[in-house]
Amino acid sequence: MLDLRPVGYVIGLLVTALGLTMIVPMLVDLAEGREHWPVFVESGLITILAGGVMALSCSNGVREGLTIQQTFLLTTGVWLMLPIFGALPFVLGATEARYVDAFFEAMSGLTTTGSTVFTGLDGLPKGLLLWRGILQWLGGIGIIVVAMVFLPELRVGGMQIFRSEAFETMGKILPRATQIASQISGIYIAITLVCALVYLILGMNVFDATVHALTTVSTGGFANYDASFGTFVGVKEYAASFFMILAALPFVRYVQLINGNTTAIWRDTQVHAFLGTIAVIVGVSAFTLTYIFPHSIERAVREALFNVVSVMSGTGFSSVDYMAWGPFLIAIFFFAGLIGGCAGSTACSVKIFRYQILFSSIRAQLRKTRSPHGIFTPRYDGRPVDADVLGSVMSFFVFFVVSLGLLSVALGMTGLDFVTSLSGAATALANIGPGLGDTIGPAGNFGPLNDTAKWLLAGGMLVGRLELMVVYAIVTVQFWRA
Repeated sequence: MLDLRPVGYVIGLLVTALGLTMIVPMLVDLAEGREHWPVFVESGLITILAGGVMALSCSNGVREGLTIQQTFLLTTGVWLMLPIFGALPFVLGATEARYVDAFFEAMSGLTTTGSTVFTGLDGLPKGLLLWRGILQWLGGIGIIVVAMVFLPELRVGGMQIFRSEAFETMGKILPRATQIASQISGIYIAITLVCALVYLILGMNVFDATVHALTTVSTGGFANYDASFGTFVGVKEYAASFFMILAALPFVRYVQLINGNTTAIWRDTQVHAFLGTIAVIVGVSAFTLTYIFPHSIERAVREALFNVVSVMSGTGFSSVDYMAWGPFLIAIFFFAGLIGGCAGSTACSVKIFRYQILFSSIRAQLRKTRSPHGIFTPRYDGRPVDADVLGSVMSFFVFFVVSLGLLSVALGMTGLDFVTSLSGAATALANIGPGLGDTIGPAGNFGPLNDTAKWLLAGGMLVGRLELMVVYAIVTVQFWRA
């Protein structure tokens, strides 16, 4: 029989830690002299109590390693339980949000999707704005650990190709996760601090610099204003673009970099592909803006760079309403969001390495068609791609397309129009942030959607953030029989 105690113990500890982080926004509201600070006291006590009880009740089942089944349940359970409690400050706070809206916001934060249901952000208490940033920052560092430890171990979506780079973890998932987390935490914190300092130097106040650094480095995209990053124009957009790119690169390369391997990051083929793709899309977008609109070259490059990097990395910031840029660029932005960043980063979506493996497989198949007796093997980063990796990547693409279609149809059945349904499904599964159209586009938000659509989209965020098959596996009969 499956022992759930190790899973419950870890989830309980993480829920307790989430409750403790609520002290920070409480202190901010208290320092501001607002009457909103008791909300975080109540939410924190509930969260700490619930997490503590769960951890204590399961502590007698703690062991060093986890089985594959337990790992699947732990990975999914963490991303399901944390939004449940992360939503409490929104429900109890001055926003008067219903629980469906609060859960949507918390799920969007922890999965670093960046879609929001709230309007009037400019007037929200600073504690709530900071809480939104903290949720995304925690989700960003959490997904790095998941991508470097759990997904390669679970052989999900072709991630097993990075097992040798993400350290050997078989049978030692929890201890190894702690070791890896300790190594990347310092790097993650350092990049965040530098980002906040740069924002501060460029003219943001301390609070805006802090929150936007949290949501930039996590590639989350929550902003303190309804205008998103449009409140900050000019050189701040270049700075944000730089840090979004840094966050979308594989963090294991940063670990290697500080340990003396200065060439690893520059020899990584997915880094080449990611930066090259950004350069091409930015070039096309900037040229189109200069040609169609009366933009200066500098403005065209700046707006194209910022918004392309934001969409492709899955951050979800917007500095302008790019829905006004015409159908050609809108189509480019839609497909750019489905590319994503590098594996082992805070970026989301399909990930660039899967497209590299897909195109390598197509190229090998075409060569075999021309030369039936030849032997052609798909290669990635100069190495042959194993059959299980190739099959896993192809399965991911099939699951993603099928999930996109089913979620789009389900959203359409709730009464949403075609553009909102399709782009909403895509932005949820790829954890991008804004969708397309007047309602959920960069100038709108997800607040006007019906409750059923919000629950469906929240589920899509969870499925997409955990690479689809982690969640799907636990709803199969075979999983529980294994």
